[in-house]
Amino acid sequence: MKKRVVVGLSGGVDSSVAAYLCKDQGYEVIGLFMKNWHDDSVTISDECPWLEDSNDAMLVAEKLGIPFQTVDLSKEYKERIVDYMFAEYEKGRTPNPDVLCNREIKFDVFMDIATSLGADYVATGHYCRKDSIEKNGQTLYRLLAGKDQNKDQSYFLCQVSQQQLAKTLFPVGELQKTEVRKIAKEQNLITAEKKDSQGLCFIGKVKLPDFLQQKLEPKKGQVIEIDSSHEVFARINEAATTSELITQLKKQSKKPELKPEFGKVLGTHEGAHFFTKGQRKGLAIGGTKEPLFVIDTDVEKNILYTGQGKNHPGLHKKGLWVNNDEVHWIRADLKLSSGETMDVKARIRYRQPLEHAKLYQMENELYVIFENEQTAISEGQFVAWYQDDELLGSGVIA
Repeated sequence: MKKRVVVGLSGGVDSSVAAYLCKDQGYEVIGLFMKNWHDDSVTISDECPWLEDSNDAMLVAEKLGIPFQTVDLSKEYKERIVDYMFAEYEKGRTPNPDVLCNREIKFDVFMDIATSLGADYVATGHYCRKDSIEKNGQTLYRLLAGKDQNKDQSYFLCQVSQQQLAKTLFPVGELQKTEVRKIAKEQNLITAEKKDSQGLCFIGKVKLPDFLQQKLEPKKGQVIEIDSSHEVFARINEAATTSELITQLKKQSKKPELKPEFGKVLGTHEGAHFFTKGQRKGLAIGGTKEPLFVIDTDVEKNILYTGQGKNHPGLHKKGLWVNNDEVHWIRADLKLSSGETMDVKARIRYRQPLEHAKLYQMENELYVIFENEQTAISEGQFVAWYQDDELLGSGVIA
């Protein structure tokens, strides 16, 4: 009997070609479109509205001659993604809804639906690859970067598990984006020339302030600028000042404790929880020699701390940590024990080039110390670590 694959058809070119390739490889293919959102008032209507996407997905399924249906996961999406986003922004953290959507929706709720349809596998249009190795008589799955380095999406899958990987196919992972578009053109798929969607996973482009203001009230507060020469940013050579490793790690990972009296008031904002570290747009304050960047937010006192220029010391540090309960190893067999270290390459956001770093597993947390300083390390985002092109694990930045 043919193995059955359920493809998450998003209405984009990548998932369309994934479905075609699965069919071409002899699988029995079913296309499913996930409807994750009902509120069009906060989406930018001409940028990827779900209705247009679901129509495109249906036309692709028709063209390929595969069964198609839409599943409404908006209840689960609201509970697991949207409510979490609001809660994180309220705490002054910056969540990553795309990583969460993959962990909570595509590879959990969606996978359960696919399994109920008798699927052997779920296929997605992600630019990443997987393979397997045998270790101690056990099959272990490896999540690998996509062959197209400009499109590699392994970072978005940094929270998947061995069980989820075992049942997943990534048909376009071996291809370049140009090859994917060429296949779509050859097969006369309606999505061949369609622009890549941006914004929230399966929702489309969202006006974030409008989106957040559904739940988070605007609240006037001060915008304070702190000069780059302030002593709070003084860099100490940690290695020279202490021999105790844990103290070194903490110094390299801790953000400076900013206070209003360290700077001057430049203006007001509508709510510290609407801003994220490293943000430049939306401050609406001019007259500074260099562009203003958000260097930190204090949601309790509703203060935005800013600094001039992208080289401001408040934007840069070498380290971060992840609390043990938020560390996730895809390769659990490589998990570090307390006191162990590992040389890796890591990134703190999608599309960031991988940077040399070292993991230090301590009793209560895992430290990630980079060779070079990183810009705008934001609590709530995910750090992912790799060896060669294999993604080994990830965690929520504390």
